[in-house]
Amino acid sequence: MSKLLIADVHLDLSMNAMEWNRDLRMSTHNIRKMEQGLTDKPDRERGTVSFPSLREGNVGFVVGTLIARYVKPKSVLPGWNSSEQAWSQTQGQLAWYEEMERQAHILQIKNCDQLLEHLSAWNSHSQDQPLGYMLSLEGADSIISMDHLHLLFNRGLRALGPAHYGPGTYAFGTDSDGSIGEKGRLLLREMQALGIILDVTHLSDISFWEALDHYQGPLWASHSNCRSLVEHNRQFTDQQILAIIKRGGVIGIPLDAWMMVPNWNRGVSTPQSTGVSLATMIDHMDHICQLAGNCNHIGIGTDLDGGFGTEQCPKDLDTIADLQKLPAILKERGYTSENVEQILNGNFIEFLKRTWS
Repeated sequence: MSKLLIADVHLDLSMNAMEWNRDLRMSTHNIRKMEQGLTDKPDRERGTVSFPSLREGNVGFVVGTLIARYVKPKSVLPGWNSSEQAWSQTQGQLAWYEEMERQAHILQIKNCDQLLEHLSAWNSHSQDQPLGYMLSLEGADSIISMDHLHLLFNRGLRALGPAHYGPGTYAFGTDSDGSIGEKGRLLLREMQALGIILDVTHLSDISFWEALDHYQGPLWASHSNCRSLVEHNRQFTDQQILAIIKRGGVIGIPLDAWMMVPNWNRGVSTPQSTGVSLATMIDHMDHICQLAGNCNHIGIGTDLDGGFGTEQCPKDLDTIADLQKLPAILKERGYTSENVEQILNGNFIEFLKRTWS
């Protein structure tokens, strides 16, 4: 049976290449061998993503991030001490994407024509085609000025999440709460003028609602789960989910275990002890589908290797290629073949077609 195309709208590829020092051209298992004995990161020897694994799983279109947090003095969060340093870090990450593109491993997608051309080529000769990627910025602290936003847009930026963790320059993120302020409103105005997709993932409750009030362009949530299933401000309430649905948005479901099941204790809980599996992912999808009354607003945003590996993801996933287990699990849960294709790729691809047309 042929593998269905998968679109994964949240992967920190450049962060893994530049900060984790992973050569994603290598197989996932060879990357793990390279990391044997390293202890500087909790997910050493446990990575799940590489270009070969993406190909094996027919993950032919991804949203790849740039990410660099600016933190103020005495912050408990890791990050850079100035927005200029954070900006420069994103430029190094962008240089990596551009070099991988020069070597024909990946291909940047910036508009509808490029998307359709890539999908046609991939479906015909996937093994000979570069992996398609769209560029996103997770957390806007590195945007020194609106001129810098325009510079990134001209180099392919097409989606942006104003905040990550903690209080940011343009909005409040996870584990904090507050207003987007004038800087946030200015950023949203410029994003709307450029047609940059607003990624509402990580926005605190107050910043979320203010962002929706001040931004009338296209929006999605690249990687967020349901607060009614896992109580934490990182997740969306049912009211927030309905607001995204009302705006025609799509929500990507992530695979970080602490967001999938309640009472996860970092460093103590394991996928096996908590029973977290790919079927748990479907629980969050189901909840959103029940709220929407259809399957039109969910997709995949795994966040795999976003600071965690197999120690903190579904027990039945060894590499990202195991996303191909999802069609069978979805069908067991009553989803039709049409529903499955919507979830694996169709909803996000149709969103981009509408946005870019």
